[in-house]
Amino acid sequence: EVQLVESGGALVQPGGSLRLSCAASGFDFARSAMSWLRQAPGQELEWVASIGSGQTEGNSASNRFTISRDNAKSTLYLQLSSLKTEDTAMYYCAKGIGLSADKIAPLPRGQGTQVIVSS
Repeated sequence: EVQLVESGGALVQPGGSLRLSCAASGFDFARSAMSWLRQAPGQELEWVASIGSGQTEGNSASNRFTISRDNAKSTLYLQLSSLKTEDTAMYYCAKGIGLSADKIAPLPRGQGTQVIVSS
């Protein structure tokens, strides 16, 4: 059974940084592409970043976000920098890759970690 547990979300001021983590278990993490998704209140689920199984860094929706992974620890990371109020959302770790709403919705994901950007 795929299990994904996110952590690291917090209340942070605009311009601040956070590092989110996702502990994965129940599947071959090292051989799996992974993604971060987010959903703001009243908004659709959206793609944030993805990384392939053989990559050390992946692609992201913003150059303020950096996705990385540690296969030895079965852990996925998302570094968020220069945070803006519009980055406020629940952030989810997901197994697999998708860009459009119909592709990311079915991806197995964790319960999420809340990021609030506010002064």
